[in-house]
Amino acid sequence: MTFATPQQSHIHSLQTLNWFYEHDSFMESVATVLDMGCGAGLDLEWWATRTTRDNNPQPLNIKCTGVDTITELPMAYQYPNIQYQKQDFELPILSHKRKYDIVWCHDAFQYVINPFATLANWREVVADGGMLVLILPQTTNLEFNTQAFDQLDYCYYNWTMVSLIHTLAISGFDCANGFFLKNPTDTWLHAVVYKSEHKPMDPRTTSWYDLCDKNLLPESAAKSIQQHGFLRQRDLILPWVDKSLMTFQKH
Repeated sequence: MTFATPQQSHIHSLQTLNWFYEHDSFMESVATVLDMGCGAGLDLEWWATRTTRDNNPQPLNIKCTGVDTITELPMAYQYPNIQYQKQDFELPILSHKRKYDIVWCHDAFQYVINPFATLANWREVVADGGMLVLILPQTTNLEFNTQAFDQLDYCYYNWTMVSLIHTLAISGFDCANGFFLKNPTDTWLHAVVYKSEHKPMDPRTTSWYDLCDKNLLPESAAKSIQQHGFLRQRDLILPWVDKSLMTFQKH
């Protein structure tokens, strides 16, 4: 586990959740949330208990579903708008007939064995125009000007912003209109992307140019590819949901 307790994990989630909460029209548009790898359900509780920010706050009553492999989720008994599904989140989602406005995954995606198949399954349950939010640790970092390569138990990929954008775009998610953040002071990658009209592609035959042609990449990424034939992380300039935190990937 990256965090010692569920509370520590949720405190980290709040850094992103509170940015979303600043956007009233966005929050009021959210009807359903699916939390992949929900753990103790503290993030689910946050979504389920949101209210408007008026002088007389009204419950948003967002319907929330958690997916994990724990036997049961006590949080689901405390709120009528929280449900729990016990299953491996890499497999097709059991409630596949329901579409979700937001698929949320904090500190869990790094454990997937097959990221392409997993994202294809998740895309199936994202509503048209819906959003996928991924927050996961980068495993290649600089520590005191020295490269550090860390591999935790049950993690099999070295995720960087470049590899994350690449994987999301191939899996049918719109990164051109998405939001990304990697603070130079921590190891975490943040991605907010939308379900695109393009279905998942074959990673063995899909080139960077194919993704450019389908307009699935951020503008700075497309420019880097057109100039060099591949994506260089140092060329990325990426927006975040908090506009004061434009991400310059030059580290």
